[in-house]
Amino acid sequence: MIEAAGVTDPGCIRSNNEDFFLIEPSLGLYLVADGMGGAQAGEHASKLAAETVREVVTTANGTINRDALVKAFEEANRRVMDKASENASMEGMGTTLVAALETGADILVASVGDSRVYIYENGRLQSITEDQTWVNEVGRRLGLDEDTLKTHPMRHVLTMAIGVSEQLRVHTYLLKPARGVQILLCSDGLHGVASEDQMASALAADAPLQSKVDALVQAARASGGPDNITAVLLRAS
Repeated sequence: MIEAAGVTDPGCIRSNNEDFFLIEPSLGLYLVADGMGGAQAGEHASKLAAETVREVVTTANGTINRDALVKAFEEANRRVMDKASENASMEGMGTTLVAALETGADILVASVGDSRVYIYENGRLQSITEDQTWVNEVGRRLGLDEDTLKTHPMRHVLTMAIGVSEQLRVHTYLLKPARGVQILLCSDGLHGVASEDQMASALAADAPLQSKVDALVQAARASGGPDNITAVLLRAS
């Protein structure tokens, strides 16, 4: 069994919220998407991608596995690209996408972009997804130090996103969480703004899950909240 809570917030600077999250206990599906694009395009991309994955998982009738979840992401990619090609105002829209799906006692994770999944266990916060960003896939391989990467002009550039290319790279991970382990899905409006110490402190609190995700949002807002902030928190029980 999984307990879950989620929240999304526009942050302190942006007037609109292009993030989107889903909590679907009946499907065992939990998802965060961080949209991008002009006008309302980012909001449309994140919602369309998330709802496409939900639709594909629903029609799988409980038989979904890694390959099926990857195909759900690929279908989301196709639909976002198709919608962008139909409407000039949505040209260039895209979204990150990270999903956690219960498969028996395990949790299957799939990700595209730089939204992340963390595990909090025994007082330790650990990221288990790999960012598809210029910083992670190019900058670090060039040997650039972390201080340089934090201010590099390419630091916000994604190397992969839903809706950008027909050639989609989906990262997958299999988790086997023990009872009480917390799993956090979040957009970079949280993990790119609040420190890991702040995030760990919120998760360590003796509080309901909803209070914890609210505290995560407040930590990001207290650090300036320059981007939309979304968190979905799961706990194995």
